[in-house]
Parts: sequence; structure tokens; C-alpha cells
Amino acid sequence: MLFVKISENFYQLKIQKMFCRFYQAGVYFVFIIFRTFSKYRSKNQQFKSNKMKYNTRNIGIIAHVDAGKTTLSERLLYYTGLIHKIGNVDDGNTTMDKDIQERSRGITISSAAVSTQWKKDHKVYNINIIDTPGHIDFAVEVERSLRVLDSVVAVFCASSGVQPQTENVWYQAEKHGTSKICFINKMDRIGADFFAVLHEIKTKLNAVPLALQIPMGAEVYFEGVIDLVNMKALYWTDENGETIVEKEIPAVFRTEADEYRMKLMETLAEYDEIFFDIFMDTENTVTVEMIIEAVQRVCRSGAAVPVLCGSAFKNKGIQPLLDAVVTYLPAPDQLADLQGRDPQTEETVTLERNEAASFSGLVFKVMIDKHMGRLAMLRVYSGKIKSGDTILNVRTGESFRISRILQMQSDKTLSMDEAKAGDIVTLTGIKDAKTGDSLSSPDKPILLEAITIPTPVIRVAIEPKTNGDEKSFGLVLAKIQEEDPSLVVERDKQTGETLLSGLGELHLEVTLEKIRLNHGIEINQGRPKVSYREILTGTTIHREKLSKQNGGSGQFADISFEIGPRNDNEYGLEFVNVIKGGVIPTEFIPSVEKGFREAMEQGPLKGYPLENMKITLLDGSFHAQDSAAFDFEIAAREGFKTAAKGCSPKLMEPVMQIEIQSIEEYTGTVTADINRRRGIITSIDERSGRKIFAAEVPLASTFGYISDLRTLTSGRASISMKLSHYALVPDFIANTLIT
Repeated sequence: MLFVKISENFYQLKIQKMFCRFYQAGVYFVFIIFRTFSKYRSKNQQFKSNKMKYNTRNIGIIAHVDAGKTTLSERLLYYTGLIHKIGNVDDGNTTMDKDIQERSRGITISSAAVSTQWKKDHKVYNINIIDTPGHIDFAVEVERSLRVLDSVVAVFCASSGVQPQTENVWYQAEKHGTSKICFINKMDRIGADFFAVLHEIKTKLNAVPLALQIPMGAEVYFEGVIDLVNMKALYWTDENGETIVEKEIPAVFRTEADEYRMKLMETLAEYDEIFFDIFMDTENTVTVEMIIEAVQRVCRSGAAVPVLCGSAFKNKGIQPLLDAVVTYLPAPDQLADLQGRDPQTEETVTLERNEAASFSGLVFKVMIDKHMGRLAMLRVYSGKIKSGDTILNVRTGESFRISRILQMQSDKTLSMDEAKAGDIVTLTGIKDAKTGDSLSSPDKPILLEAITIPTPVIRVAIEPKTNGDEKSFGLVLAKIQEEDPSLVVERDKQTGETLLSGLGELHLEVTLEKIRLNHGIEINQGRPKVSYREILTGTTIHREKLSKQNGGSGQFADISFEIGPRNDNEYGLEFVNVIKGGVIPTEFIPSVEKGFREAMEQGPLKGYPLENMKITLLDGSFHAQDSAAFDFEIAAREGFKTAAKGCSPKLMEPVMQIEIQSIEEYTGTVTADINRRRGIITSIDERSGRKIFAAEVPLASTFGYISDLRTLTSGRASISMKLSHYALVPDFIANTLIT
């Protein structure tokens, strides 16, 4: 009995101990959960506090072809932790270039957006990056991206420097007032010269370069960079460039570093009044913080552009560039208030760029996804929106409900609960949205500045190879026009052919290949044709009278006008109204102008658009019962058709500005070929041992130029082109085109 009792006590004690252990484990588990939640909560609160103000940077990567934009973008994503393996353009596995053709051609065709984060000084910054194409044929991608970005990183090749397309994208950024940082890439390349590119930024782009770094060596001897703000030498010691070693500036570079730091401070003093007072006061010691604040001011005002350098491919110089982006470039709420127009009253509307203001945004790109349907990429300028909210398309006047809000990560998407001022997002459920549409709150509509779409310069006749594709062919063409508004599809009234117009040979080639690859439609195509324009070279006075009676109310309009070319050589219609005494009612005058503006779309020679025209409305009359606004619109169109033929109309052709880089051996060959193409050489320079030819060549003579040049120079020359201007076609060529 005693043994049984002891056994019972033993088992009771054992059960009690087990219960205590379970209880202790439970308490410990709850403690761990609580501590983890507390850490997460404090971390989340810290992250939220960092996101409150000045935490977002909307930047674009711009440059000419082969400057290394996509390679740089890939490194930016890697060092910010968004991707964990570096892709390369040559391998076709970069994050930004996901299209089949982008991978095969090794170029960026469509701008890609991605969002990432960078941590500096215990603050987390959101960075929205758009990688833009470098080829002139895809200029619309650059234009609509720059329209919604706050700042850009302009990438330069340390060897080839500033090229024609560099100038093009630079001035596009200037037009939109975006802040800029320059990154001189490929410092490891043969012919790399940081200081020569610095000089070209000043002379060719009319900018004030502000060197924040200078390189230590160049080409194969490129070691690292000298930070002129902190006066330290930076080295990257591992293959992936993740480890940065900060050292004292080597003695061999010390004199040069001191010289350029003094130039940095002198430039800041010249363009910043606050720093000027500090710099000139001998009792003050200029601190690093003072320099940083001064760089911020001149960068955001556009007075000067900070310049950094490195080699993206060799993983050198990327982290300091990210630091410069978040330090010197402006956050959305640090920009001037948003200006727009009330669509009803045409009065100026001003909105602050914060969440508290009324919602406004601009659609800058439309994509049609086979799974999600129409996607509209939107820059939110003010206010905020959530899924399910009703917003207004100001252009159409229709309201719609937002289905989903997505964050683009190149070709992938992430769902978001809301989007607020400064965000770049994608919306689903947007009916009839087009590039350039303003979206706003239905209570406070605001019409924002539209996006400028470049005019096509080349066209080609196309048709599906099989009759079975006829129906889907039309639908596909409509779709690609929605996605790329720089493409124009029209029907030739004389031949019945379908004409596709674009910004260059490559633009059309890529579009036709997209139709084949993405939609499975094989295309027959004709030879590329130039999109000419027409110009009036003489002036005449004409009277046009419309008078019709149809049994009831008739039609009557009578106008007298002078027609001819504009005196200022600007593009478009200049309409001057000198009507007096009310001989034509004021409400009919806009219809007269509209009629002439529409008539300009088809010139008197071959139906090409008119480059410019000046109309002076001199006199006219109306009928109290029979006259209507539309009658005066018809009279203007008919009057143009008759009068324009008497103004000595002539054809104009697009002229391209080209830059050819070759070696001395082929100087004669390149010069002779330019002359053969009716080109005019404007300059021949030398850079890094290569000859640089600048010339103006008619677009009609550039078809196949790239492949021809490679053949003539055994592949040792490169060419870049951009549209320069329109010029009169020589008579001996015009005669063959008109007949």
C-alpha cells in the first residue's frame, strides 16, 4: 500500500511538473509573440514616420543609345534590394527590358516603371524609376515619361560624350523644368575622358556642371572616385560592388582634388546667394553640411547640375549616385503648386501637391493587357484615391469607378489600397482613357497640361498576308495606336492602302514585328515613304461665298480673306481677325478659324499637312435666317481649297541631324557618302582619336543608312540621328514627287 501511494504521489508530482513546463512554455511563447509584434510595430511606425514627408523621388533615366541606361537601372534595383541577381543587357535578362524584342535587340523600346526603396541616414526613401529608350524613334516614350517625372538622371558615356540624342532628351527635360543629375558612365571604357564630357555638358547643353566627384584614373586604370564634398577616396573592393572602402585621397590625386573642390565651391558661390555670403566671409569655415545644402538649392532651381561618375557594368559608383538622388533631387511636395484650368470657365486652378488637396492626376501611358484589359499609368499630383472611388475623366466628362490600383514593377504588378500625391501607379477599370487625359475629383475638375506627341516623319503601306486576318488586323492596329499615340494609321484615298506612320525606320520595324510576335499576324509591307509637308510661298486675297436653298432654311456664309505663309516661320495656323462693324457675328468667327485649321491637314499639292499658314479675315456677310456657324466652317474649308493653289505651294521634307563617329582611315569614304545623300557637313571634330562628323541629311536619303555605313567602314563607324527641321524639297526632286 505504501508503494502504491508513493507511486501515486510520484505521478502527481510528474504531472504537476509537466503542467508547469507547458505553462512556462506558453508564457514564453506569448512573450516572444508580443516582443516580435512590438518590434514590428515600432519598425512599422518608424517606416511610416519616414514616409510622412519628403520621402519620394520620381526619377527617369535618360541618355543616348548605348550610354548604359538599362545597365545602370539594373544596378540601382540591385543595390536597393529589389532584385537579388544582377542581369545584363547582353544576356537579355535585365529587369527593365522584358519585351521579346528588347531582349533580342539589346535596346530599350518601351519605358518601364519600377518602385524601390533606399535607406540613407536612418531614413527610408521611396524611389519611382522610369527607364526610357535612348533611340530617337521612341521619343514619345521619353516625352510622356518626362511629363510626369520630377527629376532625371542623365547618363553619359565617358567615351562618346554628348551626342545628338543626348541633346534631344536633355532639352525635353529642360522644357518640363525637371531637376537633373548627371552620371558619366563607362569610365572603364577605352577613350574614357571625364573632363572632356564635363566640358561638353557645358558647351553643347548650355548647362552649368557641378562636379561632386572626379575619377581616379580612366579606362583599365579606373580605380574609384574622389568625393569632393567629403574629400574622401572611394574604392569598390568586391566583384558585386557592395563593399565600399573609404580612404584618404592618394597623394597623386590630391592636387587635382583640391583644385576641383575649389571649383565646386566657387560655382556654388556664383549661383547661390546664401553660399556666396558664407564663402566670402573669411571668418566662417565652410562645412560639409553647408555645401550639401547649397547643392540642393542649385540643383532644385536648375541653376546647376551635379555630376557624378563611375562604371555601372563594373558595379562602381552606384551607391553614391543613389545617395545623391535622395539628397539633392526634390520630393513631389517640395515642388511649386500644381497649375491647371477649369474645363468650364477656363480659369486657372491651383492645387497644393499634398494628400489634403482635391485629387488630380495625369494618364501618361495606356497599355492593353490580355488578362487585365486596359491599364492606365497615372501620376497622382494631388489628393489621394482608393479602390472603389469614383473619379472624373476631364476630357470625356464621364465619371467611372476605379477597380484596382496597382504598383508597376516592370512587367509585374502589386496591388495597393490607395495612391496619394506623388505616387506613380496603374489603374484598372478606366474606360476610354487615352495618353494625356486628366483625371480629377468630380467635385473639382482640373485640366492639366497635355502631353506633346511628336509628328510622324515616315510611313509604310501594310496589309495582312491572309484574308482571314483582315478583321483582327483592324482591331490590332487600333490597339497599338492606343498604346503608342505617335503611330498614325490612315487610309490612302487614292490607292485604298492602309498606311502606318511613325517616327523612323526602327519604330515601324519594331511595331510590325510586335504585330507578328504578339498577335500572330503576318504582314506584307511596302517601301518606307517620307511624310512630307507643304508650305505656301505666296500670298493672295480670296472671297468665298456659300449660298444654298433646300426648300426650307438654307445655308449662307460669305468671307473675304488673305492667305499666305506666316512671317515668323512658326508651325501651325496664325489667324488674324480684322472684321469691323459686325459684318460677321462674333459667334461665327471661331468656326471660320476651325474650318481653316482643319483644311490645313490636307495641302493643295499632294494632300500632305501644311507646315504653317497665315489667314487674315478681312470682310464678309451673313444672312439673319440662313447663316449658321457650320456654314462659315464649310466656307473656310472650300475657300482654302481654291485659294491655296494660287499661293505657289511647295513640298517640304524632314531633314535629320546626324553624327557619325569613325576613324581617320574612312574620312573620305564617309564624306563622299554624305554628299551622295544630299547631305551638308556642318563640322568635323576629333574626340578620343576618332573623327566626329556632324551633318544634315534629308530623311529620304537615310533609309538603310546604318547598314550601308557599317559596310563602307567595315563596321568601324557608328551613327546617331534626330529630326532637325523641315526644308524645301529641291525642284528636280519635287517634280518627280508631284507628278
